[in-house]
This record gives sequence, C-alpha cells and structure tokens, in this order.
Amino acid sequence: MAKAKTQYVCTECGTVSPKWQGQCPGCNGWNTLVESLVEKPGAGRFESLAPTTARVQKLGDIETREAARLPTGIGEFDRTLGGGLVAGGVVLIGGDPGIGKSTLLLQALALLSNDHPVLYVSGEESGEQVALRAKRLSLETDNLKLLAEINLEKIVAALAQEAPRVAVVDSIQTLWSDELSSAPGSVAQVRECAAKLTRLAKETGTTVILVGHVTKEGALAGPRVLEHIVDTVLYFEGDTHSAHRLVRAFKNRFGAVNELGVFAMTDRGLKGVSNPSALFLSQHGQVAGSCVLVTQEGTRPLLVEIQALVDTAVSPSPRRLTVGLDPQRLAMLLAVLHRHAGIVCFDQDVFVNAVGGVKIGEPAADLAVCLAIVSSLRNRPLPQKLVVFGEVGLTGEIRPAPRGQERLKEAAKLGFTHAIVPHANLPRQPIEGLTVLPVKLVGEAVERLQSLD
Repeated sequence: MAKAKTQYVCTECGTVSPKWQGQCPGCNGWNTLVESLVEKPGAGRFESLAPTTARVQKLGDIETREAARLPTGIGEFDRTLGGGLVAGGVVLIGGDPGIGKSTLLLQALALLSNDHPVLYVSGEESGEQVALRAKRLSLETDNLKLLAEINLEKIVAALAQEAPRVAVVDSIQTLWSDELSSAPGSVAQVRECAAKLTRLAKETGTTVILVGHVTKEGALAGPRVLEHIVDTVLYFEGDTHSAHRLVRAFKNRFGAVNELGVFAMTDRGLKGVSNPSALFLSQHGQVAGSCVLVTQEGTRPLLVEIQALVDTAVSPSPRRLTVGLDPQRLAMLLAVLHRHAGIVCFDQDVFVNAVGGVKIGEPAADLAVCLAIVSSLRNRPLPQKLVVFGEVGLTGEIRPAPRGQERLKEAAKLGFTHAIVPHANLPRQPIEGLTVLPVKLVGEAVERLQSLD
C-alpha cells in the first residue's frame, strides 16, 4: 500500500510547504507549520461557484439596498453585530472556554425561535446536555430545533431540509467532511467546513453563526483565512472568574468595528448591561493612583477607571506591568513624564490596570495613565468627579481624541464636574454642570492637578 503523502500547513495564514520549516515562508511566524495529509479534491466541491451565471457588470448599474436586520432580542449582542443579523451573513465568535459563547447563542436562538425557524447544531455536547442548560436558564425552547452532529454532509442536508432563518454551529473545530481524510480540527477540515457553510449561507440566505476555539494566546484557532472568509468576527473578552463579559467586534462587513457589548453573567445566563460606565465605576473612590478615563468603544463613550501603583523598586531593573493596556506605550509615557514634566520613575516599579477587564487600545488613554501615575507617586488622590482623556506625544504635547464632544456629554450625564482634555477638544458651547480644563502640554496637565486640590 502506497504511503500517504503529507504536507505542512501554516496554522496562521494557511501557507503550504512540502517540508517542515521553523519559520513560515508566508507570514514569517515561528513554529506554525503542522503536518497534514495531502487531500485529493472531491468531485463537485465547487459546483455552486461555477462561472456559468457570472457576468461582467458596471458598478454604477448595480442596484443596492440596505441590508435588512434581524434583531436577536438581546440589545448588547445586536449592538456588536451592527443592529442585528443579516440574511446570508456568516458570523464567527470566539473566546476562552467557559466564558459564555454557547450560553449567549442559545439565549439568542431561544428568542428568535418564537417568530423564525432556527437550528442549533451541537458538535461538542449531546442533545440532553444542551436541553439541561436551556432548562437551567429557564428558556422557552418549544420551537428551537437541535441537531447533535459533526459530519458536515449530514449538517448541510439538515440545513437544506429545515431551511432555518438562523443556524448556529458549535463549534467549527469539531466538524469533519467525508471528502477529506484528516482528523476534525485540522487545518484542512476547518478551512473546508467553513468554506462550504459560507457558500451555503450565501446561496440560501440562512444566517450562519460559527463558534471558534481560541489558542492559549487568545487568537482564534485554525488557519487565519477563517477570519477572512466570514463577514463578522466577534471576540469574548473578560475574566472567566468575573461576572462581567465583553463582546467586541473586530471585523464587520455590515457595521462598525470595535463595537463593544457588555454583559453580566447571572444564574439565568448573560444579561445585557445598558449603562456599562456606571458598572465599571461602581467601586470607584477618591484614592491615590485612580483616574477616570472616557474612552470610545465603537459608537459608545465608556467611562473606565485607570489604576496605577508606583512603588520603590527592590531590584536593579524596575518592573513595568500593565493589564488591559499596551506595556510598550507605558514605557514611552514614563519617558515623556520624566523629560517634559519632571516626574522621575526610573527607580520605581510601575503597575497600571484598566478596571473591569476592559482592553483599551486607543491612544486617548495616555493622559489618564500619566495622571494616575503622578497621583500614585505623590500619594495624592485626584478629585473624585474628574475625568480625563487625550493622547500624549513624544514632545509632551496633548493631541486631540475623536468624538470629544460625545465623551464630555457622557461624563456630564454621569455627574462628573471637571474634565482635563486636549485644547483642541474644547467644546464650542459650554456643557451644563461640567468645567472643562483644556491643556496643550503634559506638564501643564500635571500643574492643573495642583489647582484642583
């Protein structure tokens, strides 16, 4: 019997190599090539994509229409999706084990099943296990159809027979196709199953939601092309030991990216939080090292507490540790504070944390981090009703942040009375109840703190 031929496929970009290499030639990733069998293409795999019906058109002649949205009944989930599900759309949702992916999707399907045909495909749990979870969550599941199957051909046949409006596949890593001989979860199986389900969604108009596993680094497992195939990519964030869950959109062809949905985990499942700023600031007090930041997550301004701890270093190399923020940016901000504000931290350990498990990527958090560090170093708390935002440049200037007016209005609505903001974000019309203090340099911002004491 002839020996089966093998090849090496990159788990990040899908590049195929005839032999193993330490570094992928496609994406330059290290130790990402895994061995897999060379698959023979099955007959008719791409019959639905035959070019017989394709024709060249002028872009201006194509009639467009706004994509109709199907609300799931869960407001925060709809926000991350851009307003709801789109017919024929494919959504990929990933997150750590036990964070609530299956729970959220089961809740959404239970609400949708009252008015639309839906199908829940479970590849990880038996039908009895899913029914026990639905009973524990007190969900109405009389019209919710379930299929416990991992064979792709049987799932496609069931989708064709049931013709659901929305279908959930939990998870894509458990599926396998008869056309491939590799094991479920391999690069070839994941790529083939995702591609076939995507083609099915586009042809039938069924909205398909795929659940994806994540690696220990937090990225979606499988080839990176999986994220390019689908229309929307959502990630669950937050600590599994905390009661808060965050769902963030990293890709959305039908809505805004970086949109954030906030949930609270209860004994009845995930409940949307309509005012997440109040939730994140519920334990905020007037203590040294604490500063309130107004960040912008998608279309929503969000108030988050930034905490800093500056303490004398006991080792020759002081530590710089961040949680929810970029550690490289912290080192830059400490250098700017030293050069342009006279704040010396070279012999201090500096720890910075974004409270609530929020991951902040925008540079508008720079000024809040700087003021929290100054407050902790001097052991002098900032005013409790003070909010801050602004980007800090290498020359010490404070750069403006987008949508500054919306940030200030959100702070005023929550009862804050003072705001230190970039001079370019000074509102043209005064905001009732809020005193805005514009600054141009980081040293000027530090001096403003003394006038507020």
